[in-house]
Amino acid sequence: MFYYLNGTVAHVGPYLAVIDCGGVGYACRTTDHTMSRLEMGKTAKLYTYLHVREEIFELYGFGSESELGCFRMLIGVSGVGPKAALAILSANSPEGLAMAIVSGNEKALTSAPGIGKKIAQRIILELKDKLAKGQLTVSGGESFAGGITVIPENKASEACAALAVLGYSQSEISVALQGIDLDAFSLEDVIKQALKKMVKA
Repeated sequence: MFYYLNGTVAHVGPYLAVIDCGGVGYACRTTDHTMSRLEMGKTAKLYTYLHVREEIFELYGFGSESELGCFRMLIGVSGVGPKAALAILSANSPEGLAMAIVSGNEKALTSAPGIGKKIAQRIILELKDKLAKGQLTVSGGESFAGGITVIPENKASEACAALAVLGYSQSEISVALQGIDLDAFSLEDVIKQALKKMVKA
């Protein structure tokens, strides 16, 4: 229904931002990461998701398409609702979440309030399984298959796997990683740079 909202920040509160667009205030549930970028009275652009359940209509807004993509991905996991997804994304950046899933880092997920070990394990299992079913092939010819046992062997493989978790295709990933010095940057910085290139594309 709404792809994004572009307007003035009229109000901020815990996990909530109100964006005034032409005199109409849209209340958006959001993450700590997005909240940290907002300033009262300043213009902001939030990518949105409308959650509809029975008689509940809630709008969620995010400072980047990557964060929105992660939110959609998380609520697609059985037992993970919007509130839990916001908590996870407040504790983890999109690139950090992707690395946690690829590496099986439960602690990164359980650092979010209300997220226990069982939910963290389910998120990792389900999303790694989706990655494996995609039969992702990375540079050098190696293929991610075989479910959750896959462990990337080098930085390029890890970066490809993490970006695939975020929903990008192999062709998009290959183009985004071109020109990035993998040896000069940490894995998280490599992923950040690739995401920036894909957003601009």
